This record gives sequence, structure tokens and C-alpha cells, in this order.
Amino acid sequence: MNALAFAATSDALKEYLAEQEQKPLLRFITCGSVDDGKSTLIGRLLYDTKLIFDDQLEALERDSVRHGNAGDAIDFSLLLDGLEAEREQGITIDVAYRYFATSERRFIVADTPGHEEYTRNMATGASTADLAILLVDSRQGILQQTRRHAYIASLLGIRHIVLAVNKIDLVNYDETVFETIANDFRFFTLDFGFQTITAIPISARYGDNVTTASQNMPWYQGPSLLGHLETVPIADADLNRPFRLPVQLVIRPHLDFRGFAGQIAAGRVSVGDRIAVTKSGHTSTVRSIVTADGNLTSAAQGQAVTLVLDDEVDVSRGDLLAAAEDRPQLADQFMAHLVWFSSEPMMPGRSYVLRTEVDSVPATITALKYQVDINNFSHEASKSLHMNEIGVCNIATQSPIAFDSYKDNRTTGNFVLIDRFTNATVGAGMIDHPLRRATNIQWQALDINKEARAALKHQKPAVLWLTGYSGAGKSTIANTLEKLLHAQGKHTYVLDGDNVRHGLNRDLGFTAEDRVENIRRMAEVAKLMTQAGLIVIVSAISPFRSERLMARDLFDEGDFIEIFVDTPLSECTKRDPKGLYKKAMAGELQNFTGISSPYEEPENAEIHLRTVNHSPDELALRIAQYLAER
Repeated sequence: MNALAFAATSDALKEYLAEQEQKPLLRFITCGSVDDGKSTLIGRLLYDTKLIFDDQLEALERDSVRHGNAGDAIDFSLLLDGLEAEREQGITIDVAYRYFATSERRFIVADTPGHEEYTRNMATGASTADLAILLVDSRQGILQQTRRHAYIASLLGIRHIVLAVNKIDLVNYDETVFETIANDFRFFTLDFGFQTITAIPISARYGDNVTTASQNMPWYQGPSLLGHLETVPIADADLNRPFRLPVQLVIRPHLDFRGFAGQIAAGRVSVGDRIAVTKSGHTSTVRSIVTADGNLTSAAQGQAVTLVLDDEVDVSRGDLLAAAEDRPQLADQFMAHLVWFSSEPMMPGRSYVLRTEVDSVPATITALKYQVDINNFSHEASKSLHMNEIGVCNIATQSPIAFDSYKDNRTTGNFVLIDRFTNATVGAGMIDHPLRRATNIQWQALDINKEARAALKHQKPAVLWLTGYSGAGKSTIANTLEKLLHAQGKHTYVLDGDNVRHGLNRDLGFTAEDRVENIRRMAEVAKLMTQAGLIVIVSAISPFRSERLMARDLFDEGDFIEIFVDTPLSECTKRDPKGLYKKAMAGELQNFTGISSPYEEPENAEIHLRTVNHSPDELALRIAQYLAER
């Protein structure tokens, strides 16, 4: 190619790209139950609009022979099922994104899984979508997963729904079947807040009503799927919303430049505007707005910018810059809708890591207000959430976080919960509002602190947390240790698990949820006692690592000493001082640790006591010596 031809081609390409950029963008997802034809629909849509390259088509034809389920025809579902496991099983596992454009509009589509165990992937795809295509198999009608996906779509702020009644060819293009499904869907979504619900009868396999009107259904006078996608109204970004910029990077190439980079999450900002650093409350003025294409006088939602401020205020990655006159909420307690992903149930009182657009802090679900029954969307009392269940919770974070309510800002109002041991994402949430008590209650400053109280007692406060099976010898060792420390003139108190259940925790049983709350209360009491300058000896089975970690996090560095009272389960059942193992093995006691409920051994306890062939006096002396050396 000569230089002239190359220049002409380059100019044409630039002109084409500029033209594409001017088209409006619609983000949408396909969702629904298993095998409703989501991947097939998107494959057919791309094929009919001639948006599949020749090499892709050749590969698709080869894969259809090897993995397809469409006989001699092309299996369009394979175009998006990119994982080998997806092709072999004929299912969607991951979220597959595709970009395409027509003469009217640009599109980004997320093909999401239908299986219940991959609900987390559906939520991921829906979190940025403007519209959802919810597929229903004409033969099956509305299923539980249909209801779940519709409800999650409404929670995640999607306001436009296409009800694609698929496989209409398998019911002989029956109008009555279509109308029944459409009416059922509209009825149960009455209170979901959708702006538009458009029902379209389609056959993804054969292309009926996908890009053009079907001759097989003269009774349907509505738009084709593509026609509707090209014309459905897209809400423009509301630039009147308060300005929000999550800081992703602090840029300082030299001493004369310090900028804060990120993508504007809401509103607009101009040179000269007053902005605030949400957490510190410090304010400054925007000196300049720097972008890859040069400096701007103003920028709006969706743009990636670097702000340079007039003042040397402290701003770090993870801070949230906001309009000084209209700031987000700053609180350590709030109410939220929560979708639970993990096979391990959610437990109020257990500590998780809560991650927002800008924050990552330890957090606890303080109360499960109710669970949503996905069949009728009623509010049901519950103590826990299981996999794919949805509930409304109160959540407390270890330190205040900055946020908006999800309905006001999808970017700054969402969060995920992460398991502290596995780092797995176990839940996703949408913040409703801060709790009133979070803003009404402040810490009261006291003149006499822990150090002053401890100095009066001539000792260093600590909590000695003895954990182990029932019958391991925890209470005996704790009692012996307190007598030893008392003789040394130390100020102590024993918090025994059984004794506490006679008073403070008498309302708790032995379910996993109640065990979590039992340990949380004991840890909070132990913390207050260390603030009084005491050495607190806690004797509690405390079977879960998560709760022992939660307890540790309450204390200052070095104040929490975990002691594993290591007695084999076989030895504990032989001792059985209270006859509990006998009852548990006979089925008379439910949720008994070691028999019908697990015990998670400490992995890095400060003190490891192997009790077999050692007396309580020897073991108590070891702990006392550790304290003396400390």
C-alpha cells in the first residue's frame, strides 16, 4: 500500500470511529433460568446482523459439529460459551461480554448464567446494565430463577425489561401461551419499579422476531427484539447529581505536580469548584482538570480525569472527592439489601471484609431484618441467609465509610462482602440508608484511660482466650490460672462460657448463628474489662476461626492471647465430665461441637497446650510464665 492509500485508509478509519463514538450506547444483559436460550439468542442476533467475522463463523461451524445441540445446523450458543467446560456441558458459567453496533446504536451485551450456583455472575453483569432481556422457555413458563433474576435486576437499578418468550416454535407459535406468560410476569413485577416491560415472542434458534418480524406469528404486531433495542429510551447521565470522584491513583511525576486520578462517578466538576475529601472533611478548590487529550475547563460523569487542587490537602488512593456543598454519607452503620452467594450461610455477628468503590474495612452483619421469599416476595423472619437468598440487613463497619444510597448512585452505593480466610466474595449489597443511631451516637471522651487504670494495678491488661473442645479442660485451667495470678497480686476475672450463658447470653441457643453472637458478646465484655485494666481469662469453646479473629480485632495489638487447649476429641469423649457427649452421640443434643457441629482448630495460637499427660497446674504455670515474659 502506497503512502497516499495508507493516509486515505487512516482518515476513513478515524472518521468511522468518530461516527461510532457519536452513537448512543446501550448496556444490556441476558438472564433467566437454565437452558432458556440466552447464549443462542445473542449468537443469533450477531449472526443475523452480519457481525460475525468469517474466521469466527468457520470456528463456530466446526464447534457445532463437535459440541453442538442443533443437529446439522449452527449452534449459536457456542459463540459466547468460551470456556471448554461450557461447551462440553452446554451451559453458561462465566459472564460473556460482546460489543456490537448497528446504524442506530452501540451495544455491550453480557450473557449471564442461568444456574442458581452462578447467581453471583448474573448480579455482576446486571450491576452496569441499563436493560435486561429475561428469557423464558415457552414450555416451562415463569420459574423460580425467573423470579429471582427479575428481583435482582430491580434491586440493581435496571429499569427496562424485555421478556423474551423463547422457543415459541415448540408450542406451535401459540398466542395464548405467550399472553399467559406475559401476564404472569407483569403481575408479579408490579412493585418492582420497572419503567418499561416489553414482551416479545421469539425463537432464538430459527430467528423468529429476533431481527425481523416473523411470518409465523401474524398475531404479534410489536417490534422485533433488535428493533426494540435500537429504540428503547436510554436515560442520559444526570449531570445535576452531586459530584463524586473515587480516587484510583495519586499522580506525582515531580515535585511541582500532584494530581488525583479516577473516573467521575456522578455529576460534573469545573475549574474553580469547591470540593471536599469525604473522610477528612478537608476542602479545596479545583485548579485544573487534566486528561489524556489535554486540560479541560469542566468534566462530567463517565470521564477519566486527573484533578489538581489549590491546596496541599491529604488525599490518598481510595478517598472519595465530592461536592463540598453536597457530600455523601459518612457512617459506620447502615441498612442494605444483600444477595448471598456462598454455600456457607451468612451469620449475623460474623466478621467479613466489606469492600466498596473506595473502602475496604472489617464489617459485621448486626441484624438480619428479614429474608425475601423469592416465590411471593413476602418478608420472612430468618436468622441467616443461604446461597442465592436475598435479605435486608443492618451492617456495622469497624470504621466509618463514605457512601450514597444505591438508588441515588449505583457506583458509590454498592459493596461486596469477602470471607476473611478464603478471600472469596460471599455476598453483594446495595446500601439503602445510614442508621440513625450511627449519626446520633458519638464516642464520649473520658479522662481516665486504660493505661491509667492499669498503672494503678501495676499490670498490663490482656485477654487470655482459651479455646478447645468441651471437656478439654479449659475451665479447670482458667480457674487454676486465676488462683495463681491472684496469689501474685494480679487483678483478674474469669469469663466462663457456661457461667455467661446463665445471664448475659441466656437467650442464646447453640445454632451456628447463636454461637457467633455468644462469642461476640463475650468478646465485647472482655474488651470493657481490659479497658478497666484487668487481665481477663475467657474460657469458651469458640469453635469458629472467624469469631476468634473477630474477637482479636477488638483489642489493641498484643492484648489478645489465643490459647489452644488441645485435647483430642477421643479423650474428651472419654472424660465427658458433664455427660454431654453421651447425649450428643445419642442424638439428644443438636449442634454439639465435635459431634454434629465442627471445631476449627487455631492455626497460629500464641500458646498451644497439649493437655494429655500434663496437669492443670503445669499448664496454668506455662501461661503465667508467658505473661511474665510479655
